[in-house]
Amino acid sequence: MKKKLVSIRSQVIIQIQSVKDKKSLDKIRVDILGRKGKISQILKEIPNFPKSERPKIGKLTNDLKKELETLISQKEKELKFSGKGKGLLLDITQPGIKQERGHLHPLTQIRKEIEDIFTSMGYLIYTGHEIVTDYQNYDSLNFKKDHPARDIMDTYWISDKTMPRSHTSSMQVEIMKKYGAEVKAIVPGRCYRHEATDASHETVFYQVEGLVVGKKINLKNLKATQKTVLSKIFGQEVNVRLRPGYFPFVEPGFELDMKCVLCKGRGCSACKRTGWIELIPCGMVHPNVIKNGGLDPKKYTGFAFAIGLDRLAMMRYEIEDVRHFHSGDLRFLNQF
Repeated sequence: MKKKLVSIRSQVIIQIQSVKDKKSLDKIRVDILGRKGKISQILKEIPNFPKSERPKIGKLTNDLKKELETLISQKEKELKFSGKGKGLLLDITQPGIKQERGHLHPLTQIRKEIEDIFTSMGYLIYTGHEIVTDYQNYDSLNFKKDHPARDIMDTYWISDKTMPRSHTSSMQVEIMKKYGAEVKAIVPGRCYRHEATDASHETVFYQVEGLVVGKKINLKNLKATQKTVLSKIFGQEVNVRLRPGYFPFVEPGFELDMKCVLCKGRGCSACKRTGWIELIPCGMVHPNVIKNGGLDPKKYTGFAFAIGLDRLAMMRYEIEDVRHFHSGDLRFLNQF
């Protein structure tokens, strides 16, 4: 009987290996493992053997049955994955699943565009630090010790001397000390302020600080730069206005407002019903700041500005609420 089982095993393995379709494989299964198959017939004959041989023959037969079942099952999977037989698991003619591509956040997109514009104008890009000292954020920029911006209601203090920067202007003196006079630089980055959020204000926002220092730098250079940059960003001439503003680190200081493109100047929540949106605080660098940068204010002048990326993006994409940018809502972000 052992020789018979070995012969059956050899024959069936050859048949399984050479089978080309599921129908032929099913026939082998029935012929060997079916109710009237060869294995079943051997199991039925076991009672006819001597009592001492029955356990050995039964074990050999059952082991062969399990082995052949496994081989047939593996062959069936091979036929399915190779596209042969019925009930395919993989149809190579079926269109594939489209892989979705990610994209940059809208604020990152506009930041990169602004960086390209300024580098084409000869500006260098300075990264700066998000955690700065009291000196960098306030003292070096001519802020008095009792200035309200230092209050805990406006600034997130980490310690008595350090904080997350409340503006990218904190890098002005560091840039002048590192590069000296005749420098043109921008500092794009994230800023933090402890203030109430609304449609046009967030506690975390993005700025692009601009600094130009050299000989005979004047307001004409400042106005021309801002006009050029905004026109390139919006692809058209934009309506802007300069109004006096006070910032300790510039003298004179201005607020550059742009006519609200959302309401076309009629007034909405984004522009606080004024028709204009505050976009770029700017002015001529204060002599004390130039002095803190290691330069002679009698010899060198400069201008500085801080572009609010969030508000600029609001105008660019006609978005009424700045909080959408930081919501993480894919329904919003997937539109860009």
